[in-house]
Amino acid sequence: MKTLRRFSQNRFFSHLRISAAVTLVAAAAVSAIASFTADPEARLTNDDPALSGYTSDYTLVTGIPYTDAVLMACSQSRGRQNEPAVAVDPRDTAVIVGSSNDYCPVFASDGTFIGLGDVWLGYYRSEDRGGSFKSSLVPGYQGDTSPYAARSHVRTADSGDPVLAWDNHGRLFAGSESSTNPERPTQTFGDVWVATFENPNGTGGATLNDGKEFVRSVDVATGSAAPGLLGKFHDKTAIEVDRTGGSCDGYVYFAWARFTGGGSNGFNSSIYFVRSTDHGQTFSSPMKLSQTVHDIQFPDISVTGNGHVYVTYRQFADVRSNSMVDAIDYNASTDCGASFSAPKVIQAFEPYDPTDLDDSGAVVGECGDFALHCQSGYTFMRGGTQVRSTADQTDTAHDYVYVLYDPSIPGTEVPSGTTYGSIVSEDLPDKYHQNVGSQSGIYFFRLDGATGDHTPPVLIDDSRVRGGLQRFPDISVDNGKMHAIWWDSRNDSCYSPKRPIGNCVDKSTVASLNAFGASGSTATLTWSPSTRLNTVKSNPNWEQFSGRTVPFGGDYLYISSVDTFSYGVWTDWRDVVSGLDPREGTTDTDADAADVHQCRTQNPDGSFTRDMCPWEGGLDQNIYGNTTP
Repeated sequence: MKTLRRFSQNRFFSHLRISAAVTLVAAAAVSAIASFTADPEARLTNDDPALSGYTSDYTLVTGIPYTDAVLMACSQSRGRQNEPAVAVDPRDTAVIVGSSNDYCPVFASDGTFIGLGDVWLGYYRSEDRGGSFKSSLVPGYQGDTSPYAARSHVRTADSGDPVLAWDNHGRLFAGSESSTNPERPTQTFGDVWVATFENPNGTGGATLNDGKEFVRSVDVATGSAAPGLLGKFHDKTAIEVDRTGGSCDGYVYFAWARFTGGGSNGFNSSIYFVRSTDHGQTFSSPMKLSQTVHDIQFPDISVTGNGHVYVTYRQFADVRSNSMVDAIDYNASTDCGASFSAPKVIQAFEPYDPTDLDDSGAVVGECGDFALHCQSGYTFMRGGTQVRSTADQTDTAHDYVYVLYDPSIPGTEVPSGTTYGSIVSEDLPDKYHQNVGSQSGIYFFRLDGATGDHTPPVLIDDSRVRGGLQRFPDISVDNGKMHAIWWDSRNDSCYSPKRPIGNCVDKSTVASLNAFGASGSTATLTWSPSTRLNTVKSNPNWEQFSGRTVPFGGDYLYISSVDTFSYGVWTDWRDVVSGLDPREGTTDTDADAADVHQCRTQNPDGSFTRDMCPWEGGLDQNIYGNTTP
């Protein structure tokens, strides 16, 4: 979600140290899998008066007209969306549902501030295999007075970090973390919750209506109302459903990272887990999985064909955990999520975590203008090494878990020549100025949960050969077919391991990112050549957040598959309208080419008004999707 972005306020990407020597098998495994041609990509977020706009889920289900100020704003806001999720219906691949952090409710249709929260979960529905989408919001947002609003039982003004999963009976589950206390907007709740969508005609209804009707949302864990994200705050969500047809078929599993702030060590984080055995009506009490591991996030959930549950996550190097390296950990359950093993380390790695020093000398994970300016002069969004995992629920013979992650590639380290680095330590002050850049890649391995062994990590597409960075991977596996998606900067004209994505030597920014995908076979563990999924290259460095001062693209992409059919989604900036920031004067004084269109006037005291034309395209960040190899 958009909150908690700077190192000085959180530990999301802290404790970044150069790890001990870690051997990774870097040879790409490429097979002669049939070639794939991407379809024309589709836009999921139709928040533009020239497009179809946003429709209430109540209207999508019943056909009865309903609208409100929020939906009217969303229909023409040309606003921001990021952190997309997507899920293909296992009963009918014509049905695809997407979601995102959707900021369309921020401004009314005339551009004035609505004041009913600033982000909510989108609900984007396709009934033609992703050819087109109808845009909506998960009911229960501030300002929702539809008949479905009363079915929401969550206590928040804002929600984000969407994750999606289907069962085998036409139900779709959407998980989220929530932020602002609507009674006291200076406080954060930090709750996590799960919404359920069903077929309005029941499990026997026409599958084209699967996951269409919002029936409930419930809190599964509550944070503490406190200012500045102190106290308990839940974030970084994951969801999966048992679709095996076994004794635990239909069980819903949900995990997240719980951050506890305000102590002498800053933020602590742990992984928690709940399950529902009644189709999302109720959930178990939260169970802490990470135990003595203190600095972790990015959980993901896998269910194997025999109903065993695995939760993977990233462990940051942390002296309190007696770990001097970053690593991938997991917990295993052989009783359908009722209990779990102790944490086990699978694989250590050298992280790729872009950082810099702000003007005060503090280590930060994003850079922009004014208070968010960094000493290097670069402009870039946050983003650190993540872990994504899944299992093939049709495989009842093995306890295999398939894992992707995006660390630095050993041997690509290079002095950056500036305060920027992708391998930086916050724990060791003498390492602050290592200023080491590197190249990131997408590594893959298969874990055998029954034995704890795993295959050697391999690059699924060796970026060293043709340049560029690879970020934000996701993986889906079904019926022996593997599918992956990631961001790739191989087409970045200014690429260098010394610099952030899309940053040139002169500190300007350029369009640099495409979404790529590949497929593979679980029988051979080999991957096809990669395919570009979008026709338009994006600049991820537009300064659209924190008062138009810093970029933000979320923390993940998403892919979902059923057998050979797969669909992936990504955050996209092709529709952004560039401009000048009047606060910099009559020119782009820092020459970053990252300022967006905005309208401000100067007050007599020298200050400036807020942006008075946010609906004119400066904030037009969107979610796009496409079929993938």
